[in-house]
Amino acid sequence: MPTPANPMALAQQARQSYVEGLLAGLPAVVQAIDQGARILVSQVAEPMVAMKRRELVPQLQKAGPLWLQGMTSMLRGARLTGIVSATRPGDLPAPASRDAKLSLVDDDTIEHEIISSRLALAMMDRASWEFTDLRSRMTVLEGRDELDTNDALRPHVFARIISASWRAAGLGLETWRQLQGVLHEEFAHFSEEGYHETNRYLLERQVLPEVDLRPFIRRSRNSTRGGGYGSSSQGTGGFSNSRTGTGAGQGREVGEETRLMTRAAGLSRGVDHAEAVLGRLNRLIGRQLPGFGATEHDRPPAAASPRLKAAINDAQQGIARRLAPAGDARTVAGAHVSTPALLEELNQRRQALKQAASTPVERATIEIVALLFQSILTEERIPTSVRVWFARLQMPVLRVAVSEPDFFATIDHPARRLIDRMGACVMGFDATSRAIGDILEKEIKRVVQVVEAYPDTGRRVFQTVLVEFEKFLEHYFKNENEASRKGVSLAQQVEQRETLAIQYTIELRKMLNEVPVQEGVREFLFHVWADVLAMAAVKHGNQSDATKDMKRAAADLIWSASAKVSREERAEVIRRLPPLLKTLRDGMEHAGVPADKQDEHIQRLNKSLAAAFTAKAAAIPHERLEELMARLETLEELLPEAADLEIDESMVHDLSGYESSELEVVAEGGSMPTPAMLAWARELQVGSWYMLDYRNRNEAVQLAWQGMRRQLTLFVSPQGRGVLFQQNRLAAFLQAGLLVPAQDESLTVRATRSAMAKLDVDPSRLLN
Repeated sequence: MPTPANPMALAQQARQSYVEGLLAGLPAVVQAIDQGARILVSQVAEPMVAMKRRELVPQLQKAGPLWLQGMTSMLRGARLTGIVSATRPGDLPAPASRDAKLSLVDDDTIEHEIISSRLALAMMDRASWEFTDLRSRMTVLEGRDELDTNDALRPHVFARIISASWRAAGLGLETWRQLQGVLHEEFAHFSEEGYHETNRYLLERQVLPEVDLRPFIRRSRNSTRGGGYGSSSQGTGGFSNSRTGTGAGQGREVGEETRLMTRAAGLSRGVDHAEAVLGRLNRLIGRQLPGFGATEHDRPPAAASPRLKAAINDAQQGIARRLAPAGDARTVAGAHVSTPALLEELNQRRQALKQAASTPVERATIEIVALLFQSILTEERIPTSVRVWFARLQMPVLRVAVSEPDFFATIDHPARRLIDRMGACVMGFDATSRAIGDILEKEIKRVVQVVEAYPDTGRRVFQTVLVEFEKFLEHYFKNENEASRKGVSLAQQVEQRETLAIQYTIELRKMLNEVPVQEGVREFLFHVWADVLAMAAVKHGNQSDATKDMKRAAADLIWSASAKVSREERAEVIRRLPPLLKTLRDGMEHAGVPADKQDEHIQRLNKSLAAAFTAKAAAIPHERLEELMARLETLEELLPEAADLEIDESMVHDLSGYESSELEVVAEGGSMPTPAMLAWARELQVGSWYMLDYRNRNEAVQLAWQGMRRQLTLFVSPQGRGVLFQQNRLAAFLQAGLLVPAQDESLTVRATRSAMAKLDVDPSRLLN
């Protein structure tokens, strides 16, 4: 690579070029956001939401110039040095208007930090590779390892400029939340353009034509397998096989590193991303058809015009006949129909439908729905035998889209959710396993036929079959899917064992609260024997002889460890001790406690029992011991409600000995998760496919089971290997990019983007 005459000067010129590009483009971005607000106002919504949206446009008209002025002022200060000194809300002057309210209380500041962080993540999702390339070039030119924390090039710095100026202009958090999808989309696209242009500027000057990412994979100084969220033998985000430790004091660094390297794809391609894509679609259509989606908020959904309604019914019946079952009863409907034939059939129907439409809005709706299904039917990962059932959904979806404008305004419309849920399940479908495939195909067929059978019920029929499909998935993975059935059973046993162990610990603490017993014995009962009791109850049942023996051993241990003041009592302890210790060892063995740990526990217990011989405390009365034994025998009746219990990280970590060839328990790896990642971990859905990087394997897995309150989650490979995560560990893997969605977007969002690309090329097709 030719070395520039003055690398530092070139770096500064590139940074200045980036800042000037932002300054030049900001007015257009603010204008686009204003337009996005107007489109939101025109869309159908709940009365309360609609009322809040109506306030958006006047607020932006009033405060927008101040917001733009604040962003411009801060960026101008960075043109020479490239450093932004004021990036927090309190660093900016108050707005000029008298009635603008600016609160500087701690909670408000924290909320603004949160929205700023989310905006930075949205920018990185869109522009991470451009930013990474630019960072590489700039650090090479400047001869250092990393950009300055307040460097104007950093996404979080620009995000803080945006949110701080928003606050200083008197715009509130609620207004931001209403516009969040629009804000994220516009600024993510804008920042990507800025990085791209700056990279082009440096490439023209032959600065690092080929970027090597390896210098930016940081390795921890003290890589250990313990502490914090553990360490992983896998690389972060698939760039390297180096170990990334996250011990104490490292969580923040690794968290920030992995967010840059994995693009946080699944997180930001969630609700915010989907809403932003829908917003862009509405803005695009609104430029050609201003009345699209604009209805009175309190007006009930309007049915299609009579001609169009008849045409939709005719098209639905024709498609059903064309794609009817052929051959014997086991043949999947339409399996003999190729994808080009499917598309041709639907294209012909589209032309007939457009001719029957009576308004431009109806014609535009027909075109958009046709484009959506064109994308869905050309998705290669959908099996051919299942694709035909998606084709048959087009007319029912069109009927809903014509009569319910919020189909294009909200991401949670049940028709969209049904398509996304079915798509997420079948896009990892194993076509070679016919027994598994037939069950899933049969359910999808049933769902589509139910929707077809109730043409006039609108969203209600989609909502009904969506709930039924969710119930089917739970039953399917638990009972009918051969790859997952064993893993789900084992995971349920793990959850049952952990729940019982926590319940037993709670109740044992209550029992021994006022009983004089050696501390070592207490710790053993709470931390070891409660788990032994739980394992016995799971394996043999609560009232089995084996479980009763374990409970009796607990009572004997409590008595043996109490103060012994007479020679007879001491002799009795010595006589009963060998069989008691054998029972304790047997219980720990069955619970998976390693032999060396068993020895440690027995040694501590021997010391505690020896101390009981010299103890001066009062002995436990015989009646009290009898009462304790009776309570132990009926322990299950006293246990707290399982639904109120938390299964924490340490509990799952202790289950590493529970692993088998069918089930692996993830006890280490990943990076310190953010609250947003923890929230995302709780939102993952059964049936969805992911790529998992764990124990030197990178393979596709399907989410097959979630426990109570989603504290445990099981993924299963096509070969039947189960991988069990506790909630925090799952978030840690998502954070590090070791677990990523097989689809970075839902099926309908991907289809919407595909439709927009075609409309960008030829907007006239909406009205033709």
